[in-house]
Amino acid sequence: MAKALGVGDRAPLIALGDQDGIERRSDQLAGRPLVLFFYPKDDTPGCTIEACTFRDSHGVLTELGAEVWGVSGDDAASHRRFAERHSLPYPLLADQGNRLRQAFGVPNSLLVLPGRVTYVIDGEGVIRHVFNDLLNAPAHVAEARRALEALQGA
Repeated sequence: MAKALGVGDRAPLIALGDQDGIERRSDQLAGRPLVLFFYPKDDTPGCTIEACTFRDSHGVLTELGAEVWGVSGDDAASHRRFAERHSLPYPLLADQGNRLRQAFGVPNSLLVLPGRVTYVIDGEGVIRHVFNDLLNAPAHVAEARRALEALQGA
């Protein structure tokens, strides 16, 4: 696995298909910031709480100019079921093989669980905030919002 990326590092190119088979590319964001959250698995309790918290705050995050993308190793069909079941308004990227997770250096939690890490990436592709917490899923949204507000004030 690559070294964990941190604040000030340039984010790697993101180019993955989402739950609808649409390729999402970070180089096509036209200078908008990106909230990229890695989560362990669709339809698990903590991941459902996190995804629904991002859903409930989606309007606020987009008003701050950001795109929101979720990422896990699940396939597009699993993502589609998860997004439909919970009315998720943002793309879920299928990182089968965990190549993007590895490129960001997202660590495993408790040695075996894929980590839960949120990155706020500015419009130039530079990581401006990293939040890593497996157990406090709702805090990821609050952290992302604070980071986006700080970007607007910069």
